[in-house]
Amino acid sequence: MALVVVVTSDVADRFRGFLASVMLEVSAGVYVAPRMNKGVRERTWSMLADWHGHEPRGSVVMVWRELDAVGGIGIAHLGVPPRELVDVDGMYVVRRMLSG
Repeated sequence: MALVVVVTSDVADRFRGFLASVMLEVSAGVYVAPRMNKGVRERTWSMLADWHGHEPRGSVVMVWRELDAVGGIGIAHLGVPPRELVDVDGMYVVRRMLSG
């Protein structure tokens, strides 16, 4: 089990209510769970992704320890602004996608 952090921005209230039921809200829109297992993390993300698909407003980012990933961190992202995580020489960098 590992620490999981979720950061939300401009999402519907149900996202915040759901996350507050499974994680601790340490600041407005910032949620942490010190010992969330992979199954719970994946179910939580699945719910957030489903809701965001029906109401694509704002953004959600989830970060967790992932030993097999670059830098030992797993990252999942929903929403705007569109960004792509890129591995550059073993380090994550964020590439902003151009609109239009």
